[in-house]
Amino acid sequence: MNEVPRHAVRPIRAEEWREVKELRLLALKDPAAPIAFLDTYEQAAAKPDSFWQERARGSSAGGTRVRQFVAEDGRNGAWTGTVTVLIEDAGGVDPFGTTVERRQAHVVGVFVRPEHRGSGVIDALFEAAVAWAWSVEDVTRARLYVHEDNARAERFYRRYGFTPSGQTVPVKGDPAKVERELVLDRPRAPSGVS
Repeated sequence: MNEVPRHAVRPIRAEEWREVKELRLLALKDPAAPIAFLDTYEQAAAKPDSFWQERARGSSAGGTRVRQFVAEDGRNGAWTGTVTVLIEDAGGVDPFGTTVERRQAHVVGVFVRPEHRGSGVIDALFEAAVAWAWSVEDVTRARLYVHEDNARAERFYRRYGFTPSGQTVPVKGDPAKVERELVLDRPRAPSGVS
């Protein structure tokens, strides 16, 4: 008997904007949302359908600057989690207003439905996201930011291999708190391998 894969991960498709919107709004209702996302439920819910359509179009499978991945339940196809990768170019400005020093991948929008946490969804999402980042020309580093109070997320990121860079940015609206930058360097090819 063939076993159904537990988590299938793939890039979103442009026509899946309604599902993108639904999952994002669900993420923004999560109790950890205030320390996990720069957006609020109220702000996102007020955006018109055209915003979500453009967002899905820009981060779908054909995108070269942004790619959003979703994990699907292997039994029923329901979206169980998501992660988005932004490609940042040297000299550009990141969402925190900092100048980007080198071409890199910026991991954002990480969310797993509560009932699927601890089931391997996050690992599968990060495998796909990081593999795509390494496939982009001249990307040698992936980074993400984690709120100093988001210990659960930071534990996973560190387990995956991300390490603190020492850089922090103040949290918007609460400058007494910081977001810590964690980085993952692209593995080097063994000597003699091109």
